Amino acid sequence: MSDVAGENWSRNIRYSAARLVAPRTVDELREVVAASDSVKALGSRHSFTRIADTSGTLVSTAELDLPVQVDAAQKRVRVGGGVRYGELAQELDRQGWALANLASLPHISVAGAVSTGTHGSGVANRSLAAAVTGLDLVTSTGDLVRISEEDEELAGAVVGLGALGIVTTVELAIEPTYDIAQTVYENVPLEAVRKAFDVIAGSAYSVSLFTTFRDEMYVDQVWRKERTDAAATPIPAALRDREAAGALHPLPGVSAASCTVQGGKAGRWLDRLPHFRLEFTPSNGEELQSEFLVPFADAVGAFDAVHELADRLKPVLQVCEVRTIAGDELWLSPSSGRDSVAFHFTWTADEAGVAEVLPELEAALARFDARPHWGKVFTPRDPAELYPRWADFVALQRRFDPRGAFVNDYLRALGL
Repeated sequence: MSDVAGENWSRNIRYSAARLVAPRTVDELREVVAASDSVKALGSRHSFTRIADTSGTLVSTAELDLPVQVDAAQKRVRVGGGVRYGELAQELDRQGWALANLASLPHISVAGAVSTGTHGSGVANRSLAAAVTGLDLVTSTGDLVRISEEDEELAGAVVGLGALGIVTTVELAIEPTYDIAQTVYENVPLEAVRKAFDVIAGSAYSVSLFTTFRDEMYVDQVWRKERTDAAATPIPAALRDREAAGALHPLPGVSAASCTVQGGKAGRWLDRLPHFRLEFTPSNGEELQSEFLVPFADAVGAFDAVHELADRLKPVLQVCEVRTIAGDELWLSPSSGRDSVAFHFTWTADEAGVAEVLPELEAALARFDARPHWGKVFTPRDPAELYPRWADFVALQRRFDPRGAFVNDYLRALGL
């Protein structure tokens, strides 16, 4: 296997590409794509699967000369797909603008995140991909194609799995900048969370629950992120008198130095919505990740199903995070057509151990029509069972990539 492109962030994938290129202009990129039999875009290397792998040419778009362009009148921003969210956020805030939400890590690239349906949290907050109002991409014929919000196919192209082309520019909806105050609560009684999950999840702009299942009577932590420009929401009864005495990391015993500011101290949206700071490496990468999204109405049932597997999961589990996502209409978004709850599992780096328990977890969540995150570890199944527009996406992929240059083994396993 080639060492040209090296490894992904978690070092569980070594890319098999014959070459890695980083064009500086869109015209250079078009030439590279048109001349490559097999080609894929490489983002911030944060996928835990081979979704971005190829035996041919890997292309990094991080060096493309595409400046951030704010259209204040339309409340839109155009940004290069290879730019990291944390860098985009800094420029937006400098100009007095913001995004509606961010993922837990600001280190991920814009195109890679939206192409896999990555999200933050909040019952009224949709996935990052739902903020996309336009895309520019280079197809396998070397053509530069622009898709706008007036085009019906945008809903199929945004969460595109890298199967349609290489995204050069993403256009996103923006809003005036705002501040967030983040407060962490610990050792919250599990039964109280079960009885009032919807109240807790809706009690702030963004809410995340973390549990290790080490103490089965409690949820380890609840992170609430409140907008200071919104009416204050009462603290749920389950959280009262449980505010953490100091800053916490989601993992027990790990320093919180890399985490965003807690303790209810207000600050810029970009400094509070992520869990981790841009200037820190989020971890050593010694982990695997899986995530499954179920309908919001099934939150407690799915939590119970996971909890019943606690003894099986604990040997390979570092932490489980539970977040909420508002539904969208994007064809392959894991939250498409339904308000959702995401169960995110940060595993140890024990690939064999994770592979042993993963089928049990997937079987337990199958009755809730759980949809996996495209860039995290899961067992492939027929996407048509989970996504009503899958056949339309296949047709769209064939039209944009008639010679199959962007179809790799990962996509073939899904039926492309």
